[in-house]
Amino acid sequence: MACNVGGVERPIRIVVGIVALGIGAFAGLPPVGTGIALVIGTIALVTGAIGVCPLWGLFGINTCPVASGKKG
Repeated sequence: MACNVGGVERPIRIVVGIVALGIGAFAGLPPVGTGIALVIGTIALVTGAIGVCPLWGLFGINTCPVASGKKG
């Protein structure tokens, strides 16, 4: 899959993912809140780490900068 998450968005997703996982694990939320926080944290962390967001692909959004120096 091609990169569609880049620039400032990637580190923001990673930080949000870590924070949401921490909240889900340690905040003492009710079970539904814990599950939601863990799911959101996992999705944010994984999409930030690999640089691909399937939802952005569906909407045609691409924040990944174009690589310079490539011909074509």
